[in-house]
Amino acid sequence: MSSSAAGPSRITVIHPLVVRVTHWINAVAVFCMLFSGWAIYNASPLFPFVFPKWATLGGWLGGALAWHFAAMWLFALNGLAYALYGLFARHFAKSFLPLSPGAVWRDATAALRLRLTHRIGQYNAVQRLAYLMAFLLGILLLASGLALWKPVQLQGLANLFGGYEWARRVHFLAMSGLVGFILLHLALVILVPRTFVAMITGRARVPVDPVETRP
Repeated sequence: MSSSAAGPSRITVIHPLVVRVTHWINAVAVFCMLFSGWAIYNASPLFPFVFPKWATLGGWLGGALAWHFAAMWLFALNGLAYALYGLFARHFAKSFLPLSPGAVWRDATAALRLRLTHRIGQYNAVQRLAYLMAFLLGILLLASGLALWKPVQLQGLANLFGGYEWARRVHFLAMSGLVGFILLHLALVILVPRTFVAMITGRARVPVDPVETRP
């Protein structure tokens, strides 16, 4: 343990190995899905624009589909492993709860006034909400993606989205939401670069509660 003008602190584990491994596997899977998905979109655009070729993966439609489905299964299995760990190890309860509208409003207004404090290893209410939304978007992407992949075999699932064409729109909107989360996530990493190091090593120096320093 060390002390400084900022108060006593110590090196502690803030990201368990399972969280770190699943985080980086998820990052690879998501970026593969995004870039291959943009190539698939370009083959039959929904809107009057296409993604630049340098931002696509697969080279051609068949290659993009192969990359997309491979990354989808990696994303799904990795997400399942993370979800099971989060539930049984109480990672979700410890990291993302409690969450309330009042807490989100308080921290959001503090962030807009640039007065929101950040303690590494602890998520504020806005971050907790963002991670919850990202998790739900991931589920929506998988469900709508399966409906697009097997619209006949999974007709009931496709019908939940209003049919194949509406499933495409839901899939695109969910992808857009996930991209927004990624941009926010990367911005926070740039602002607080030690969070990047902590996600690699699992450890960081955190302030010690005054109660812990009492003899």
